[in-house]
This record gives sequence, structure tokens and C-alpha cells, in this order.
Amino acid sequence: MAGGGPPFVEHLREKNPGKQVEVWFQDEARVGQQGTLTNVWAPKGSRPTAVKQTEYDWVYIFGAVNPATGKSSALIAPTVNTEYMNHHLRFISEEAGDNVHVLLVLDQAGWHIAKSLSVPANITLLHLPPYSPELNPVERLWAYLKSHYLSNRVYKNYKEILDAGTIAWNKITPQMFCSICHTAWPVHEI
Repeated sequence: MAGGGPPFVEHLREKNPGKQVEVWFQDEARVGQQGTLTNVWAPKGSRPTAVKQTEYDWVYIFGAVNPATGKSSALIAPTVNTEYMNHHLRFISEEAGDNVHVLLVLDQAGWHIAKSLSVPANITLLHLPPYSPELNPVERLWAYLKSHYLSNRVYKNYKEILDAGTIAWNKITPQMFCSICHTAWPVHEI
């Protein structure tokens, strides 16, 4: 391979001369009142308690990460659907820039394969096989965000959930995105 990457990356290079090809990963996570309980430190022999809400307010974080550079794009929305996915694709396109073509790796959720999906010219979608979340490193990002910033919490209302999701995403630095989402399976060097 002339450029040192897999055939699909070489194909994108040929179709987009003069542009850098970057591999990004995309996924969504739900954050809300029926949140995540995690382990906590406590004195030996004690039984710590944690509050678990039973209300039904939540937000969805649409996240995309380039693990090689630490670039990222996020959208927080009240639901998941094709309209919000179209907005997120536009944000990813803008974040990547004019001189970059993005190979966006994502699952096959309904809003990722919808006929009304509007994919920008500088993005090519690569859908993962069904039931393979282990292939998407953004899944590790959700686990990190939930265990470090979004677990064992009680949210008063929708705005508080929205703010918590925004604050949690913004705490992740480009170096942390590279570390948490590091993967070698799609390409070793682009």
C-alpha cells in the first residue's frame, strides 16, 4: 500500500487528492436521572449507599473523536434521530476542516443509516458490523465520562442534566481523547 494504510483509506486518498484522510469514531450516550451507579471508596466493613433516581429526564450526547489528534465534536440533544445526526455530521465536517476528508466509523443505529441522512462531502461513513461495540473506542469514552463525572448523582431537572453533560465533555482534553479512545485496528498510520 503506497500510503501505508488499509485499502479503504487508500481509496479515500485517491478520491480526495490533496486532502488528508482522518479516521474519526462516532457514537451516542444517554445521560440522565436513571443514571449510573459505580463503586465508591468506603471504610472496610461498611455498606455505603447511593441515591438512584427513578424520574425519566435525560439527554443524549452525540460524540465524535479522532483518536490520532484528539480533535472532537459533540452535540447534546433531547433525543436521538436523523435530524440531530445531520447537525452532528455538519459539526464534525466543520471541526475537521476543508483540507481533511473524514472516514467516520459508527454503528448501524437507525439514524446512522436513514435515507434522509445528509452526509457532508468531506465525510465518508464506515458502518461497523451489528453488535460490535468493542470495535468503537468512543464506547470507552462513555464509560470514562460516566464513571468520573456523571455517576452517583441526582439531577433536579433537565437543565441540570444538560449542564452536567456539557461540563463532563468539556473536561476531556485532546490528550485524554487520544488516550481513552486510542485504537490500532483501523489504521496504524494515515
